[in-house]
Amino acid sequence: MTPEDQEETQPLLGPPGGSAPLSRRVFLAAFAAALGPLTFGFALGYSSPAIPSLRRTAAQALRLDDAAASWFGAIVTLGAAAGGVLGGWLVDRAGRKLSLLLCTLPFVIGFAVITAAQNVWMLLGGRLLTGVACGIASLVAPVYISEIAYPAVRGLLGSCVQLMVVTGILLAYLAGWVLEWRWLAVLGCVPASFMLLLMCYMPETPRFLLTQHKRQEAMAAMQFLWGSEQTWEEPPVGAEHQGFRLAQLRLPSIYKPFIIGVSLMAFQQLSGINAVMFYAETIFEEAKFKESSLASVIVGIIQVLFTAMAALIMDKAGRRLLLTLSGVIMVFSTSAFGAYFKLTQGGPSNSSHVDLSTPISMEPTSASVGLAWLAVGSMCLFIAGFAVGWGPIPWLLMSEIFPLHVKGLATGVCVLTNWFMAFLVTKEFSSIMEVLRPYGAFWLASAFCIFSVLFTLSCVPETKGKTLEQITAHFEGR
Repeated sequence: MTPEDQEETQPLLGPPGGSAPLSRRVFLAAFAAALGPLTFGFALGYSSPAIPSLRRTAAQALRLDDAAASWFGAIVTLGAAAGGVLGGWLVDRAGRKLSLLLCTLPFVIGFAVITAAQNVWMLLGGRLLTGVACGIASLVAPVYISEIAYPAVRGLLGSCVQLMVVTGILLAYLAGWVLEWRWLAVLGCVPASFMLLLMCYMPETPRFLLTQHKRQEAMAAMQFLWGSEQTWEEPPVGAEHQGFRLAQLRLPSIYKPFIIGVSLMAFQQLSGINAVMFYAETIFEEAKFKESSLASVIVGIIQVLFTAMAALIMDKAGRRLLLTLSGVIMVFSTSAFGAYFKLTQGGPSNSSHVDLSTPISMEPTSASVGLAWLAVGSMCLFIAGFAVGWGPIPWLLMSEIFPLHVKGLATGVCVLTNWFMAFLVTKEFSSIMEVLRPYGAFWLASAFCIFSVLFTLSCVPETKGKTLEQITAHFEGR
């Protein structure tokens, strides 16, 4: 182990004797940072109500055909992948606070471009800009929150990142009922603008300031966040970290969390969440709901409620237990989904082609409705299971497990992996349906969920109640 690594595993910040902070302004700072994920969720959810509105718009230059609508939804993930790389570079050089401030600019500019759009290219350009902002926010906000939070509430505050994302998605769905696409884009500027104002009054994270040898500023930040700098130990930090070097990949404190972080992001996207969301409205139609458009709202409410529940119990139940429970629930629900599609589409056929635009059910009406209610139950169970564990925890662990001097690069690779996998799964979903048929695709997702449970039990450490430096020491075997 190098002296640099030894320094980093010392507790830069830690409450002696388990004393609690005297101030609650840490919650205000976490809320300010979480407005980024709220806008990020709104940007993701924006396409759901906006695409139907743009399909029937009177302006021919703005009307979306099938190909343009597909890109309108998918281009955000490409922008977010680029934003993840940019965010990884910014977070180490500009700092956590400034990176959050900067990410508000592409949010506001992107939504403004959409609002003023005169043709499809302007719409796509605005979506690309909001995607870049999504990538930066999805990386920097968890890092900022994990570094300002003390161990007893880090799980709660870190889980609020995903809670704000799903809340933003739900807000977009609800607002889409009463606002057309231009005014919906105007609304998207509001949380980003509020975040810009609020973050101006929030401090940089003490850990980042200490790595920059700004001890007085770090103590002032601790005073603001926790109420008393005397309550917190702050050993001197030695030589400034030199950043990531390729040779460091040999160190357990680097390659172990790197493998875990990338794997968690890949498993999150391979779990089947995109497939379930794709079929949500069709499932509700098969169950004879009077308004199948309520499907997205119901799904959004389930996500918000169970993500909030996960946030409340995160620091008591722990990350490993919730990830395992979440994975097991998703195994059963995706298996049930596969059985549903097998029963409704499993008639004899020599063709592997699936027409996704046709009704799913081939059974008599009464049997079809009964099976559809099985699918509705499986879908709700899956979404609840995902929201309890595999929704919030990969982002939380990403912000906890990496040493300070490689956090920017490592979290950038994790975010890039997540958004690239999201783009790949979203773009190739129809092809997977055609090759494997829907029941095969969901059983494949079930297999990935099984692998995710095994990976959690064998490789993912428990981080609840530990300082970030203690987590790094765990990977070093100390």
